[in-house]
Amino acid sequence: MKQHAVVAYDYTNEDALERRLTNREPHLKGVRRLAADGHFISGGAILDEAGRMIGSNAHLAFTDRLALGAWLETEHDRAGLG
Repeated sequence: MKQHAVVAYDYTNEDALERRLTNREPHLKGVRRLAADGHFISGGAILDEAGRMIGSNAHLAFTDRLALGAWLETEHDRAGLG
C-alpha cells in the first residue's frame, strides 16, 4: 500500500465550525472504519491559536491515488460539501 498525507482546512464562513461539529461523529465513525480496514495510520484536528478546530490532517494507506480519491469524495459528501 502507498502512504498519503492529507491536509484539509475548514472553510472560514460563519457556519464552518457548526458544520464541522454537526459532521464530526459521522466523520469519526468513518475514521474508525478506515482504521479497522488498515487504511488509517494517524491524524487529527488542526487547531488555531485559540485551540479551535480549523482543519484536519490524516496519514493514510491506500493501494493507489484512485482509492484515495474515492475516500476523499466520500468525506466531501459526508461533510455536506458535495
